[in-house]
Amino acid sequence: MAQSNEANTSLPMQMIDVVFRPSHERVSLIRCFVTDFYAKMALDPDAADRLGITTYELLDNAAKFTTNDEVVVSVKFEPRSGDIMVRTVNFAAEAEIATLTQRFAEIAAAPNAATLYAEAVRNTAKARRSGGLGLPRIWAESEMELKLSVEGRRVEVVASGHVDVS
Repeated sequence: MAQSNEANTSLPMQMIDVVFRPSHERVSLIRCFVTDFYAKMALDPDAADRLGITTYELLDNAAKFTTNDEVVVSVKFEPRSGDIMVRTVNFAAEAEIATLTQRFAEIAAAPNAATLYAEAVRNTAKARRSGGLGLPRIWAESEMELKLSVEGRRVEVVASGHVDVS
């Protein structure tokens, strides 16, 4: 993910915060905006696409399971260090929080991202249902670490990683 662009080191931290009423159309629009914005600001196309994938997957989950019709997404990129972060915050029902906690336990127990993602794809195909691929996809394709924080019904998911800006 190298990009030989001296402008990277002179740019200040880039940050986007959006609070919105979730819908599939808005989630897709925000993904496109994030991907395009970061591709134009400093990231190489591959890194911008990784950030877009991560944004989409986290927003899609938050939008599906929010109980208060509001989702917050924050995206940050530090051009000097190459650090990137996507964070979503929403409120969810106890059953959804339990499922999310289980998914994070599966991530923690997995030998690696590729194995978990392949297993999730197989399980989804066998069950002939959608769902359960987003977090493994972020970990495998975006190469970002995932963290979950739950306080009551408030759910915060953070994906963070690093891109080469040299």
